[in-house]
Amino acid sequence: MKKGIAIAGNLGVDYIKFIESYPAPQTLTTITDTDRSTGGLCCNCVLILARLDPSLPITAIGLVGHDGAGDYILSQFAGHANIDTSRIRRQGATAYTDVMTEQNSGRRTFFHFRGADALFGPEHIDFANLEADILHIGYISLLDKLDAADSEYPTVMCRVLNAAQKAGLRTSIDAVSGEEEHLARLIPPALQYADYCTINELEASRATGILLRDSADNLLADNLPKVCRTLLDMGIGKWVILHSPELSCGMERGGEYIQKPSWKLPPGFIKSSVGAGDAFASGILYGAYQGWNMEKSMHIAGAIAAYSLSGAGASDAIKPLPELLGEMLSPKHIYTLHA
Repeated sequence: MKKGIAIAGNLGVDYIKFIESYPAPQTLTTITDTDRSTGGLCCNCVLILARLDPSLPITAIGLVGHDGAGDYILSQFAGHANIDTSRIRRQGATAYTDVMTEQNSGRRTFFHFRGADALFGPEHIDFANLEADILHIGYISLLDKLDAADSEYPTVMCRVLNAAQKAGLRTSIDAVSGEEEHLARLIPPALQYADYCTINELEASRATGILLRDSADNLLADNLPKVCRTLLDMGIGKWVILHSPELSCGMERGGEYIQKPSWKLPPGFIKSSVGAGDAFASGILYGAYQGWNMEKSMHIAGAIAAYSLSGAGASDAIKPLPELLGEMLSPKHIYTLHA
C-alpha cells in the first residue's frame, strides 16, 4: 500500500519584487509590483504536490519560527487536507528570501536569510514512525547542520539519507546553486545515499567539474551525457535528472541517456521563474511514486515546471494534474525545442 511522500528541508517565505531590470551598483531601478509566497524546497514541493493530487498523502518536515512568517507558512499548508504538518517544529526565526524578478525576462536574484533552516538537523526527523515511500530533502548547501561534517559520514546529510534508506524509504535530493567548491564538496558524498537526484545544469557542473555553459552562457549539450554518467558513477541508486531552461535530460542506472526539449510558451505566459526547479522535481517525485518510467516522469515534470512559470510563486499556478496537462497539451502550447 502506498504511503505518500515526505518532504524535508527549507521552509521560508519569498518576498517577491518585480523590477524593470537589475540595477548596477549605486544605481536605481523601479519596483513595478510585489507579491508574497511560501518558498524553499519543503514549502514549494509540498504545496505543488498537494495541488497536483489532493489524494496524495504528504508529510512536511522542517523548522519555522515563532513569528508571522511561520504562521503564514502553516496557514498555507492548512488549506490542504492531504498535508501532515505535525512534524514541523517552531524554533528561531523563519527563513525568508527577497526575490528580485526582472519583469521581462523572469530572471531572479536572491537575498536569503537562513533563519530556522540553519538549525534543522537529524534530531528533527524520526524515521521510526514516518509513513512515507519517498523522502525528498534539500537544499544541499543551504542547510547548515546537515551540510556539516559528521564523525561517521562525510556529512550529516549522508547520515540522514542512510537512516532513511535503512527505514525502507527511497531517497531523493536537490541542491541550490552556490559556490563551485561548496557544491563539489557536498553533493558527491550525498549521491551515495540517494536513489534520485534532480538538480539543474549549474549544480551538476559544479558537482562534477565538467563545464556545461560557455562564456556566452550557451548550454554545452554535448557534455550532458558525460555529466549524467559521472553523477551516476558517484553512487546514485536509480535516476539522475538535470533540468535547464533549454531542456531536461537524465539517465537511470543501467539505462540509456534521455533528453527532452523544453516547452514553447505563448507571449506573456511567464510571470516568474521562482521555484520552477522545485516544480520540475515535484513532477519527478510524483512519477517515481506512481511507478512511471523515467522518460514519462521527465515529460510530465517538464509540463508542471513550464506551467508553474505563469504564477508569481512556485505553486501559485499549479492545479490538479489532469487539468494542468489538459492546458499544456492544448494547441496553444507546442511541445518543441527551446528557441
